[in-house]
Order: sequence, then structure tokens, then C-alpha cells
Amino acid sequence: MTVHFIGAGPGAADLITVRGRDLIASCPVCLYAGATVAPDLLVHCPPGARIVDTAPLDLDRIEAEYVDAHAKGLDVARLHSGDLSLYSAVAEQIRRLERHAIPYTLTPGVPAFAAAAAALGQELTLPEVAQSLVLTRISGRASAMPAGETLSAFAATGTTLAIHLAIHALERVVGELTPFYGAGRMALILVGPALKAEGFRDSALYDVDYVRRFRGGGT
Repeated sequence: MTVHFIGAGPGAADLITVRGRDLIASCPVCLYAGATVAPDLLVHCPPGARIVDTAPLDLDRIEAEYVDAHAKGLDVARLHSGDLSLYSAVAEQIRRLERHAIPYTLTPGVPAFAAAAAALGQELTLPEVAQSLVLTRISGRASAMPAGETLSAFAATGTTLAIHLAIHALERVVGELTPFYGAGRMALILVGPALKAEGFRDSALYDVDYVRRFRGGGT
């Protein structure tokens, strides 16, 4: 039995890797983040599969799904939007799996910034103009940003920014970036020290008391 974490891409159901699609089709259990994963992807689940929307679940309940599937010898496809390396909240799930010695794999997905560039028909890097891309976000309730990783700090470098998880704070984003890029030069495209780090905390996303649109607080 194995839990397969799968990057489900930026929203379009056909922007998933062949490996990801085939893994979904092979797993009798599918857990997906219903708030962000395209429901059309669920057509790849095999007939009779157990399909669970994890949007209303906290981490303990998600862990229970893994443990139950492990006891039954059932592989699990775990779908997250975009690519697993960016803001996916898989790390805390992996630690729970390792606690139970449950095997897992990670399959990358198409990230939103790459899909946005493709939709625009443009490269994000231009020779002698822009050769760097900063992937960032703004502070949210689920987790804060490190003190030195502010929009203004990145904007001061003049590099291209791909800002994630900021649709709720557009005025703030524009206000922080305009002094550096200028109102007439700034294009805003709306798309939906980590290694060996110690002393970090999990995102609050799966905390039992974390209240959001898709899950009430408490159990």
C-alpha cells in the first residue's frame, strides 16, 4: 500500500501529468482538496473508488483516512492543486505517514505560474531584461511570512514576481508594488531556507480549530 501525492495542476483538468492521471486510475481511494482541485479529474478514478473531499477535514481526520486505507491494503491517490513543491501543505501529512511507516510517493504537477505564462504565450525570462523569477505569497491566517520575505523586499530587486494566494488582498499587493514598478509598468496576472530546516511550525490549514470557508471550527 502506498499514498501517492499528486500535483493536480493549475485548474484545467487536462493539465495533469500522464503519471498523475495513471496513478489516479490505479488507486481505489482518492483524497482531493475540493476547494482547489478540478472535479473533472475525478473521472480518472476507477469504478467503485472511495472519493473523499478533504476540504472540510482537519489533519487528524485525513490521517485517519490514510491509516484506514493502509490497514486494508488500499493505495491512495492524494490530489493537491498546482505543484507539490509550492504551498501544498503536504509536509505535515508526510510526517504523519512516516509516524505509521506508511510508504508514499510525490508526483509533480504543472504550477500555476507556468500555466499563466503559457496562456499569455510568453516567457517569464528575457535575455538582459529579466533572468530571475521570485515565487512568493503574502501572509495569511494559515501561516505567516518570514520577516525578510516581504513583497517590498522582493520588489526592490526589480525582478519578476509570481505572487500566489493573494486574490483576497489585491489592493494591498498593488499598493506595495506600485512604488517599485510604477503604475504604468506593472502587469498583474491573476492565477489562482526550506531544505534541512529546523524549528519550523506546520501551517494551521489542517488544525482542528482553524475556521475557513470550507470547514467550520471544532469537531
